[in-house]
Amino acid sequence: MSRPLFAVVGPTATGKSLVADALAYRLGGEVVSADSMQVYRGMDIGTAKTPIAERSVAYHGIDLVDPADGFTAALYQRYARQVIADIQSRDKPVVFCGGTGLYIRAALDDFQLDEGREAEGSGSGGRSRAQLQQQAAELGAEGFHALLAERDPASAALIHPNNVRRVLRALELCQQGTSYVQASAGFSRFQAVLPTRFIGLTVQRDLLYELINARVDAMLAAGLLQEVEALLARGLPDDTPAMQAIGYKELVGVLRGSVSLAEATEDIKRSTRRLAKRQETWFKRDPRIEWHDLTELCRGRCTGSLTAAEFAEAVIIDIQQTDSWGSAKTQPRARPLPV
Repeated sequence: MSRPLFAVVGPTATGKSLVADALAYRLGGEVVSADSMQVYRGMDIGTAKTPIAERSVAYHGIDLVDPADGFTAALYQRYARQVIADIQSRDKPVVFCGGTGLYIRAALDDFQLDEGREAEGSGSGGRSRAQLQQQAAELGAEGFHALLAERDPASAALIHPNNVRRVLRALELCQQGTSYVQASAGFSRFQAVLPTRFIGLTVQRDLLYELINARVDAMLAAGLLQEVEALLARGLPDDTPAMQAIGYKELVGVLRGSVSLAEATEDIKRSTRRLAKRQETWFKRDPRIEWHDLTELCRGRCTGSLTAAEFAEAVIIDIQQTDSWGSAKTQPRARPLPV
């Protein structure tokens, strides 16, 4: 019998990466990132990749393609399931970590994505597609997503606003009398393909927004603007899907001279707060997720009374208290967490 999988999910800035790393270390497992932007090489600071020096175990799902290359949930599904098979063949637990809900479900749940359509974006006709592309250019990513939300709110809930290509495809399906939800067979069922324990991390809204604002400031201090500048220097077009990620599209405007750094910083914080609300809405629909309120622990990190390692260990203790941890194979290791 294969070992159970773990999935650490929830809104951005709740400490998922710290918890997933510590959990994988304790169980002798490996981490699989489920983040649609961490797949891109050279996009490190703005996507909050765990630095190599801070990884306690092997990581997967990071730096898979160049930002100029396309990557889809269907491609991620195929990749993630190969990784699961590989890790489990070595008799190790698998710990997924990420806030991209579609990637979590693509990897772990029993449904198939339309890989051909996602990859090629085949439409119902050149004229219709051209009109939609023009609308996307005129409305921008969020406005274009809002258009889909008006016409097909259920499908809009499944698609990240920055994923203009998939929003466009969903609008095409609307014109054809069907929907993106229907095209994703089995999506309405919450049925994992393998035994999975879903661990949700949540923080009270006011504190979460403080954490988000502080994280954006820390990313800028760590060189996010220079990271964006380096990507553009490589010839990456502004309208590449990867460059529509929060933190990147706003700073492109700074480098192009259309907005100030202060304005862009506030835009990044606002967009990240909105992202957190969307993530929360997405994951709250899944009845399998066991939620852990980390408000007090996060306050401890903010005040300095808890180190990152102490925070992660406290969360794992809380997780242990709500479950038997299954068989002996999934019992936590006794070795201490790295500081």
